[in-house]
Amino acid sequence: MILSITRTYFPEGTNGKLECEGKFTCNTIELPWKNNETKVSCIPEGKYFIKKRYSKKFQWHLEIINVKNRSLILFHPANNALRELNGCIAPVAKLSGPGLGLMSRKAFAKLKELVYKALDKGESIELIVKS
Repeated sequence: MILSITRTYFPEGTNGKLECEGKFTCNTIELPWKNNETKVSCIPEGKYFIKKRYSKKFQWHLEIINVKNRSLILFHPANNALRELNGCIAPVAKLSGPGLGLMSRKAFAKLKELVYKALDKGESIELIVKS
């Protein structure tokens, strides 16, 4: 399965459109681009893979693996990139400003169901991040 995020960059945050196999799935919010600096920047554009991950804080969620010079880059719910993200990506149902969105839990549940179904069938999940 191929997921792709097409980004638009703003000084206050990064907004994206997430598609699965070319079909719109949800919007995304991220931190602004700040040269891949830990906890203050979104991740670089490129190709990544996604796996299931569990933590007490987020329960079952998604991890983006092999991000250069970064670790624990996740997909998890958040509606304000600057306040709630440390480099992760938050799916949102609707964008409400640069790095801001609405109904993130709903969008995350939809994305997680889609990805977990494919992973449970043994498919690999590729994520392409571009502008």
